[in-house]
Amino acid sequence: MSAHTSTAASASADAATQNPDNSGPRVVRAAHMPAEAPHVPVVIVGAGACGLTAAVRLRDAGLDCVLLERDSMASGSTALSSGFIPAAGTRLQKSLGIDDSSEAFAQDIQAKAHGEAAPELVRAYSQAVGPAIDALEQHGIGFEVLDGFLYPGHRVRRMHALPERTGAALMARLEQVASAAGADVLTDALVRELWLTDQDRVIGVGYQRPDGRMEHLACDALILACNGFGGNTGMVGELLPAMRQAVFAGHVGNDGSAISWGRELGARLADMGGYQGHGSWVTPQGALMSWAVMMEGAVQVNALGQRFHDETLGYSEAAVHVLDQPGGVAWNVFDAPLLALARSFPDFVQAEEAGALKSAPDLDTLARLIGCDAQTLIDTLAAVGPGEADAWGRRFKRPLEAPYYAVKVTGALFHTQGGLDIDAQCRVLKADGAALPNLLAAGGAARGVSGNAVWGYLSGNGLLSAVGGGWVAAGTVASMLAADAAA
Repeated sequence: MSAHTSTAASASADAATQNPDNSGPRVVRAAHMPAEAPHVPVVIVGAGACGLTAAVRLRDAGLDCVLLERDSMASGSTALSSGFIPAAGTRLQKSLGIDDSSEAFAQDIQAKAHGEAAPELVRAYSQAVGPAIDALEQHGIGFEVLDGFLYPGHRVRRMHALPERTGAALMARLEQVASAAGADVLTDALVRELWLTDQDRVIGVGYQRPDGRMEHLACDALILACNGFGGNTGMVGELLPAMRQAVFAGHVGNDGSAISWGRELGARLADMGGYQGHGSWVTPQGALMSWAVMMEGAVQVNALGQRFHDETLGYSEAAVHVLDQPGGVAWNVFDAPLLALARSFPDFVQAEEAGALKSAPDLDTLARLIGCDAQTLIDTLAAVGPGEADAWGRRFKRPLEAPYYAVKVTGALFHTQGGLDIDAQCRVLKADGAALPNLLAAGGAARGVSGNAVWGYLSGNGLLSAVGGGWVAAGTVASMLAADAAA
């Protein structure tokens, strides 16, 4: 990083006067950054999948960038996810003979969102994520396309994952690739301040160190790739009342900083009722059980031994259905072939090792484990099998067979899908619809492509917004700075 040449003798004092307690995210208005602030062309707030993807593209364009990460190591929401990225038309899909396109992907996104997702973002992200995956492959990330089952709402296999099938593995590889490309990742750097001129041009940021010191970094463009607001109980209560009592299974860094900055800037917010829930959060062990087991024939029953929804419609809205059941819990019920599938996912293996899996040789024993009436459970599972659609519209390929297995689950909030409103180039929009000149947002900081309700979430939309959005934002910044240099 080179030394910034602008000076502002009173800038630091002004900032301290405006916010003497350094208590939370805020906007500082100033003509210049403090004289001691180093300068870098691009600052990225957050070193998750979104920020790291953006950093790779920026470095490919020859631009220096610094990622400011609040934690001691890059992890965030991505590390807690399964790490599955939906993408269409990739080199890998084509090599496997999978016929797919960004247009088909966009149609699936809108079908799940009932046409309520932002069309410009659906188009931009579905077109961008394929090239992003191809580029990351060229940097040495060895993706696979998940085989054997389709996630809810996807017409073809398009989930790209690492062989480990974990978000932690994905994060580790993304950070390795970004660092090898020349991006700087600064950890233990909690961004508190966005510095802007009175003309709404970003000039830098202020970030807090673990000992409370504030440091500053000047930049020509800023990408917010930081977080949603799922970890902010006040915002969840205000904006997502259905999830007020839900377990938050996301990252603590989802504190709503981007929302707070946006409100202070007069930026427009959008789709604040959108979020990704999950109806299969193992309790009390606290782990995710893959919904693939549901898609292949497992069912959910409540504490009374009754089914209560079509499990194949999606794991996000399932969170609300589960929370509406007695005690806010349900049981995932399945058999030996589905247990084998479940054990192919590391999260389930860890939950099983922690004692989550219950087994029963017959339905009477299973009913005792669940604590429900045996005949009710027998009648419930007797309706599972080939034939006409059931009362919820679900069709089954086969019945479940003894021995039976069950895992107790609840509904959880994973991450929010609403945030700063952005255009198709990921530029943050003000209340009047005008774009801020050099402030961009993507991933959890911005609105996603799930519309304004829980049922609009198509499997993988979170990492689609992170990887596709990070790719788009970096492309916008590269073009913007090239134009500035040519002017």
